[in-house]
Formats: sequence, structure tokens, C-alpha cells
Amino acid sequence: MNRSQLRRFSAAAVLALLVAVPALAQADREPLAGLAAHIEQARELWKVPGVAVAVVKDQQVVFAEGFGVRSLATGGTVDADTLFAIGSNTKAFTATAIGLLVQEGRVSWDDPVLTHLPEFQMYDPLVTREITVRDLLCHRSGLGTFRGDCAASASSSRASTSAPASATRT
Repeated sequence: MNRSQLRRFSAAAVLALLVAVPALAQADREPLAGLAAHIEQARELWKVPGVAVAVVKDQQVVFAEGFGVRSLATGGTVDADTLFAIGSNTKAFTATAIGLLVQEGRVSWDDPVLTHLPEFQMYDPLVTREITVRDLLCHRSGLGTFRGDCAASASSSRASTSAPASATRT
């Protein structure tokens, strides 16, 4: 590389830094800039009536906003506090959270549930003593569909009074 080419390359590198550094600094100041527009675009593309999104960083909510409507039939604006029925997604959240506890060594998949929830009670004292974290996550409690589901009723004792639909761990 001759002296002229080196000068041009150096000038281009300095120019690139002068352009890039403010852009990087701006990105650090506003890392979520454009997120709302992206969410709205995706909501429209996927034909989702409404969605609420929150971003948490360092245990602080840094973004919380609603988009669209609560219901196509009745309308109602979605905001950051709109609650949605998320159905079986809670199973994935629960399994992930417990998996993190297992990874940290705070819980074992094969721990008896009573180790962590002493007030836990099933329909049978033997099952109550022996049922494990793994059993609950694998639906091997013997309870039928929606039995013991606290969300389906206000009672948290349904698991303790519901007769089994099948044998435990089958």
C-alpha cells in the first residue's frame, strides 16, 4: 500500500468511526427504540387482535405497552395492564422455572413435592408422600384432565379431594 492509499484508507477509517460511534452511543441510550413499531407491525402481519408486551432488565420494567384491541367482537384497547388467558403456556413457564432451580442445585427432578411444599396434599397419603416434582411435570399424578387445576376453580384443595383417574406414574 503506497502513501496515498494509506492516507485514503486512514481517512475512510476515521470517517467510519465518526459515523459509527454516535450511532452506537445512540443505540446504548435507546436500546428499545423502534420496538413498539416492530411489535405493531408483527401484530398486524400475524392478524393478532391485541397483545401486551413488557421488557424487564435488571429487575426493572423498562418497557410496558399494549397494542390493538382486547376482542374483535367487543373492542377495548389493550394496555400494559391488560390480562390475557394464556392457557397451557404456563406449563412451559413452570417447567423452565423449575429447570433453572434444578440447574442451580436447589431442586431435584426426583425430590418429593413435600420437600418443597410441606402443605401439599393429594387424594391418598401414600401418593402425597411419594409424588415427585418430575411426576407433576410429566402428568403422572393420577389426576384426570383439569382435576386439581386451581385456575379452573377457586379451590386449591381439589387435588386433595379428587379421586384418581388413573394410577400414579402410568
